[in-house]
Amino acid sequence: MKKQVLGLLAGIATVAVMTGCQCVKAKKHAAAPAPAPAKAMMVKKATGCASMKTDGSQNVVSQAFPTGDVNSSLILLETTAPAEVVVNQPFICKLKATNLTDCDLEDVVVTDKLPANLDVMASDPKAIVKEGNLAEWSLGQLGPKESKTITVKLQPKDASDITHCAKASAVTSMCSTVKVVSPKLQLKKTTPSTALLCNKIPVKLVVSNTGTGAIKNVLVTDNLPAGLALADGKTATSFTVPVLAAGESKEFVFDAKAAKSGEFKNTATATADGDLKAEDASTVVVQQPILVITKDATKTQFAGRVIDYTITVTNTGDAAAQNLVVSDPIPAGTTFVKASAGGKVVEGKVMWSVASLEPNGKTTVSFTVNTAVAGKIVNKATAEAACATAVSASAETDVKGIPAILLEVVDITDPIEVGAQETYVIKVTNQGNAPDNNIKIVCTLEDSQNYVSSSGPTAGTANGQVITFAPLASLGPKQVAEWKVEVKAVKAGDVRFTTQLTSDMLTRPVQETEATNQY
Repeated sequence: MKKQVLGLLAGIATVAVMTGCQCVKAKKHAAAPAPAPAKAMMVKKATGCASMKTDGSQNVVSQAFPTGDVNSSLILLETTAPAEVVVNQPFICKLKATNLTDCDLEDVVVTDKLPANLDVMASDPKAIVKEGNLAEWSLGQLGPKESKTITVKLQPKDASDITHCAKASAVTSMCSTVKVVSPKLQLKKTTPSTALLCNKIPVKLVVSNTGTGAIKNVLVTDNLPAGLALADGKTATSFTVPVLAAGESKEFVFDAKAAKSGEFKNTATATADGDLKAEDASTVVVQQPILVITKDATKTQFAGRVIDYTITVTNTGDAAAQNLVVSDPIPAGTTFVKASAGGKVVEGKVMWSVASLEPNGKTTVSFTVNTAVAGKIVNKATAEAACATAVSASAETDVKGIPAILLEVVDITDPIEVGAQETYVIKVTNQGNAPDNNIKIVCTLEDSQNYVSSSGPTAGTANGQVITFAPLASLGPKQVAEWKVEVKAVKAGDVRFTTQLTSDMLTRPVQETEATNQY
């Protein structure tokens, strides 16, 4: 049996240095202690920087890579093999790689240049045998002070001595981390879908950072469309956020006011550093109840009779008319009689209340008054509701009076002697509620009497036995006019004094006869 010499050639450890690396140079560490041998081993100098220990049966060769000095190297590589082996008999060789540093070593590779007279029977971990009989083991990562051992089963093919050279390499990296963020600007604009013209429109803008990393110098702008304005009359508003952290939101609220009904849509915009931009739009439909009122009344009526009023209110707008109130003052010179359901007299007005009148809805109310005097009666009804412009409508009634003429004729002295005088009093009373015009009195005497004289509000003229008074221009309601006629009795007998009255309102003459006994 011949001696086998294991020669170790110094390997070169490759060090890759990256930005932020934590370990550039391996710190000084003592070599990993080997198990205590059963008996003292002799240390000999091996090839290059390697050293060898032997106890006669086992040879242990070690070298630090890349410098050969354990205080400045990364890896300590140790090979352990029998001092002698038998041809065509397998034997075990072990290669142990130890991390000398306090850092992680990456891409740890151990290679062994095997001679041609040596076969690899087995390997744990598995070896990759490359061209030129170069065995290679990739051990991956070695933690601080960590060791990994490769066990190889070899077999010599002839009796020549075996010389093989192993080396180790690794990469240590220095890493630094630059945080990469992706901020995302988001804007949400909220308004009610509908609003009444008379009410404020609440607007809410919420700007958010839904990404990672802070956003700086956020500017939120909302330019209102034509027809909308802020309380101060301005049509634009803006808000700033110096820093908007990841996951943070800021809320801004303001009120807008519409100048007219209709649909209003506009877009709010948010911008920030880094060319970040977001926008959101909202639409609000501004509605308004629009009231239309009509009023009907009895066109012509006589004094003392009733007038009927009918009022209709229609909502032609696109919003309900809330708290609708219809009112109509009781006309002067009339008295209240009745009202339709819900009508009440309040401070001289007839009033109705309707909780809500929907778009295209209508309500009709009515009431009745009694007239007292003649003349034209004009009165105005009004309808009012929340957020609606008040409307009114008038109606006119021509109230006509009715004159009622009462004719009375009496003689003062009855009976009278022939030759004596008799006085007839003619009394005309207007019992109606309207004046009567052109009241004309005509008296007729029988031949047993002669005309003496006459008096009254108009002059009388005798023509034979007929006395005609000039017309009385007008006799007002409840007024009385009185005429007198003096006659002389010329014959005895049952005499009749006849008086006839005509006027503008009378379609037929009124006649009154007074009997006088003359003896």
